[in-house]
Amino acid sequence: QSPGAQFDVTRYGTTRNHVTKRGISFLSPYIRHGVLALAEIRDYILTRFGAGRDTTKYINELAWRQFWQLVYAEYGNRIHQDIEPPKVPRKGNGTRRSLPDDILQATTGLVCMDESLRELYREGYMHNHARMWFAAYLQHWRGEDWRDGAELFYTHLLDGDPASNSLSWQWVGSTFSHKPYYFNRQNVEKFSDGEYCKRCPLASGGCPFDATYEQLARDLFGMSQEELEQGGQRRGQQSRR
Repeated sequence: QSPGAQFDVTRYGTTRNHVTKRGISFLSPYIRHGVLALAEIRDYILTRFGAGRDTTKYINELAWRQFWQLVYAEYGNRIHQDIEPPKVPRKGNGTRRSLPDDILQATTGLVCMDESLRELYREGYMHNHARMWFAAYLQHWRGEDWRDGAELFYTHLLDGDPASNSLSWQWVGSTFSHKPYYFNRQNVEKFSDGEYCKRCPLASGGCPFDATYEQLARDLFGMSQEELEQGGQRRGQQSRR
């Protein structure tokens, strides 16, 4: 059976962000290693499913991958360093160091983080939404350098490529975006269908993500959500002048 033959794009828009529903194609390793071309996948999806909102969404995701490659072609190895200044204060001040043992050993006590990393070690895979959560946790909550996290992912991901990996970490950290990506417990519960939180020992107290986005913006970055949006846009514009 050909790669992606069981993938149904008509479910993509509603399931792609759910880490437990597996509403994705799992084609990224084949793309990464040159087995399938982006245009080939696009044409196959259009032929099999026709045009539509879910088809468009999936093709947009293919376009993001192509965009990362174009940035890599333009910047070269500069993608492994900050492309822009961060739009928010960084806890770690951009200092590289060995990642803490509880992170490397997947023993943080946070099920959403630990199980995602164990899956990475075991299968060479981590759902894209879980990658975003983990990248945000490592940078914004733990104050680790994004390059150390990117190196960890690149070492273990079957679909890891320099462009998508490094630039996605920078997008989360705001050195290649106008503001940082962060999340809260409600987001984890929604997109894991409650599976992580109901088994987490910190669910009843001590979960660092259990707050509103407004409160987290203040706790993590020292500004309101509105200031985060406006200030980030201004700093992003200034950095490109």
